Amino acid sequence: MPVQKILVVDDSPTERFFFTDLLSKNGYNVFTAESGEEALVKTREIKPDLILMDVVMPGTNGFQATREITRDPALAHIPVIICTSKTLETDRIWGLRQGARDYITKPINAKDLLAKIAAI
Repeated sequence: MPVQKILVVDDSPTERFFFTDLLSKNGYNVFTAESGEEALVKTREIKPDLILMDVVMPGTNGFQATREITRDPALAHIPVIICTSKTLETDRIWGLRQGARDYITKPINAKDLLAKIAAI
């Protein structure tokens, strides 16, 4: 099933605008959340086809939210791509161990992100 609804989770208004603008212009329905807690609520509400998850956020961080989503049998089918400024290999490995389908670092290359989404 092709990706249509994407939930963007990032506490930065600038990043949310970047993702929303890019994805909307490429035909996706975009929803946003500003925290891990809000991401969990919205994931259950809208059942997105894909989640783009930041890591560094106050409260529930992106690793924790990803783990909760991917361990929940009702939500585990929803792929998560972590989009973060955390560039260490240990962070990438940890993100994938939490259940993320992919891990990309900021600044995001628009062309690469769209290719990863198309491949899901």
